[in-house]
Amino acid sequence: MPLTSSDVLLHDPRVAAVPVAESGEPLVGTGLPRRPGSGGPQGSRVRATVARRLALARAALPGGMHLVLAEGWRSPAAQAAIVASYRSRVRLDHPTATDDEVERLTSRYVAPLAVAPHVAGAAVDVTLVDGTGRELDLGCPLDATPEESDGRCFTDAPVPPAARALRTALSAAMTGAGFVNYPTEWWHWSYGDRYWALVTGSPAALYGPVAA
Repeated sequence: MPLTSSDVLLHDPRVAAVPVAESGEPLVGTGLPRRPGSGGPQGSRVRATVARRLALARAALPGGMHLVLAEGWRSPAAQAAIVASYRSRVRLDHPTATDDEVERLTSRYVAPLAVAPHVAGAAVDVTLVDGTGRELDLGCPLDATPEESDGRCFTDAPVPPAARALRTALSAAMTGAGFVNYPTEWWHWSYGDRYWALVTGSPAALYGPVAA
């Protein structure tokens, strides 16, 4: 599914050109329940203001919907490994693509290390569950690649009405709390990173890469 001209991908030089005015905020717990099987405890942390904004988003959801976390902060090594793995897949799937096109296609699913919102503690991958903890269907599995989901991972992709209603509710809660969505991943939201700064017109990012 093609992106519109208004979408900015993380490989775009404009993202890397955004300056970082590092706030120095620590990594703290998100306060959200963790999605089963979603990784180790380090991924439960984000920058302090991100955690506070997640609480606002959680409170803004309609009754019967609850926010769960798949991943927050990610180590540089883990980010680099995901980039390398998916880039290899993109090269196999697009053998005639130029190097720049491979980087563009790769950045639909995983950010270049230098600008990665997860590495800055600024991003979360989240989804919704019902009151019993059952994960709700938002149109494709969280973390499905564009190839695996036939493009349904894109936030505005055509999905069944029930899934669209859930995406709308998630978007309303997250944007109301100040987050921006990455348009190729309905589950990915960030605040304070370079991508957020570019999209919102902020003069600088609040968070750069941070060690554990």
